[in-house]
Amino acid sequence: MLQINNNVSGATERLESGIAELSEFRESDRPGWTRDVFSESYRASRQWTADRMRAAGLEVFTDAAGNIVGRLAGRNPNAPVLVTGSHTDTVDGGGRFDGVVGVLGAIEAVQQLRESGQVLTRDLLVVDFLGEESNPYGLSCLGSRAAAGELTPADLDRTDYRGVTLGESFASFGLDPAAAMASHWARSTPLHSYIELHIEQGPTLEQRGLPLGIVTGIAGIERLIATFTGSPDHAGTRPMDDRRDAMVAAAEAVLAIRSEGCGAPNHGVATTTRVESESRSPNVVPSLVRTVSEVRSVDSEWLTGVRGRLAEEILTRAQAHGVDVEFNWSTDNEVVSASTGVQDIAAGAADQLGVPWMPIPSGATHDAVHMATLAPMGMIFVPSKAGKSHCPEEWTDTADIATGVGALVSTLAALDTTDLPPAARN
Repeated sequence: MLQINNNVSGATERLESGIAELSEFRESDRPGWTRDVFSESYRASRQWTADRMRAAGLEVFTDAAGNIVGRLAGRNPNAPVLVTGSHTDTVDGGGRFDGVVGVLGAIEAVQQLRESGQVLTRDLLVVDFLGEESNPYGLSCLGSRAAAGELTPADLDRTDYRGVTLGESFASFGLDPAAAMASHWARSTPLHSYIELHIEQGPTLEQRGLPLGIVTGIAGIERLIATFTGSPDHAGTRPMDDRRDAMVAAAEAVLAIRSEGCGAPNHGVATTTRVESESRSPNVVPSLVRTVSEVRSVDSEWLTGVRGRLAEEILTRAQAHGVDVEFNWSTDNEVVSASTGVQDIAAGAADQLGVPWMPIPSGATHDAVHMATLAPMGMIFVPSKAGKSHCPEEWTDTADIATGVGALVSTLAALDTTDLPPAARN
């Protein structure tokens, strides 16, 4: 393993200044640190990120899908390359650390490698993936999907609430939709492994008093749009026992979905994020209501049965109220296991640094899901204060980020000299 002489004070200063500067790029009329994909604040932040990469000594290019890629040349240009990175877009009303830690942490890792005077055998690519967060098109991880060759014409035809297609938004952002779809550089470049530094976005590490988590797998996500159809009636005159109230059926579904998550035998969460009624009048019994929900778990066997269990429960409850239900399911991503080879190397790096760690699943999805189709994948988590994320209160101490960067540097150095077994590449 390479010995990296970390300049702790310099690293801390660079990380703090970087997070502070990048957080200035946000939508002033939105809460928190909002930097939506395709927004003007996001466009401006991209130049800042590219400049930050160059200042660290990376050769930088932006691919046809809008991913910003920085290359640190290794001694052997023909060796399969190492890849690390994350994203810098945020959810509406989000925080300053989600994704950002992975990008700025990767840039800081390059800085430390260069300051040490060590040269990797392999090229190292640092990537700021385009649009990882959820968006009005219902498709996350836009840049990593494209890099993995998973962005499709049907995806580009998705529309937002304005009727604007995803392809049109790519074009308005200065990206050729057809070229973005064909921009699977990661499939044409032999990759050795992918490792991503990220905040946990949950409370486990802080509660355990541990500075690092080595990710075992990333949750699969099943999403449901349910449409409840009842009968409109006067809310003041229709008797309570003679109603087909779509809102009541939808409310029953919300509770059924919550109960499903609470009853998961291992790891599982279930959330309804939106309830919409077509009726705008306060004195009409709701006749058409839509709910948007999702279920996540790293337990693939349990998750596989979610659709059938919930459909039966929701339909039974709705029919008791005389309400019909239409189900529209979609899979955002299946359960993805981290490479055991990469997990072992990251854990070994933490052990050599004397940093305590624990194995931990990821309930959130990440660009790592799509990179796992191309190379052995792993992730390193650092603590989130009070487990808060996707909100303005999101916080991770700089000292914890610096610890994560140290583990990332050591992991990259170890990966550089390790031939992973073929099974780890699945």
